[in-house]
Amino acid sequence: MTNEAALPIKALIFDFDGLILDTETPEYQVWQSMYREHGFELPHEEWGKIIGTSLVYFDAAEHLSLLTQGRLDSASLRARHRSETSARNLMQPLLPGVMDYIQDAKRLGLKLAIASSSPHSWVDTYGQRLGILNKFDDVICSEDVAAGRTKPYPDLFLLALKRLKVRANEAIVFEDSPNGIEAARSAGIFVVAVPNSVTSLLSTENANLRLRSLADLSLADLLDKVK
Repeated sequence: MTNEAALPIKALIFDFDGLILDTETPEYQVWQSMYREHGFELPHEEWGKIIGTSLVYFDAAEHLSLLTQGRLDSASLRARHRSETSARNLMQPLLPGVMDYIQDAKRLGLKLAIASSSPHSWVDTYGQRLGILNKFDDVICSEDVAAGRTKPYPDLFLLALKRLKVRANEAIVFEDSPNGIEAARSAGIFVVAVPNSVTSLLSTENANLRLRSLADLSLADLLDKVK
């Protein structure tokens, strides 16, 4: 059995959207469907720029409105997208391997945190629905850092380290997006990329390790790799 005192890793920090719960695929698919209704394609590379961050590098509603020369107004597009996405998200389960990692981390005495560019109103609501929120020692969201300092900036992860009282080399981050990976690397933390069906098409080459799913590698085996 692994000796807790001998573990070099003391904390695991999880992204939320697309890593714990795949809200990103429904978000993308609904926009994709709306674009195709009007004979256009949602630009995947532009969409990829906004995954994992609250910073507005691309506005799908404004872009589609412009493509239709104003026939569709952005406010109505956002309202429809929000409604259809919400319905799909309510059907989404935890992603494979997430609960196993949480349970194994608790058994090993590791600290747990969520660090998300989404607001608390989003993360806390879905976390409670999934029954996992109380398993984390801390949940850090967009409101907890200065405006404009969500991923790809390292602030969320640096705050997580501070609140968990661990050093960068004592933590592992789990991320699915290039923005999240960049933020973790900037914070000096070992980062595992676990892309979903949308982010798998984006570059995760800056991650220390890439997995298709958390179910593909046990926490014990991951800890052995990081030693």
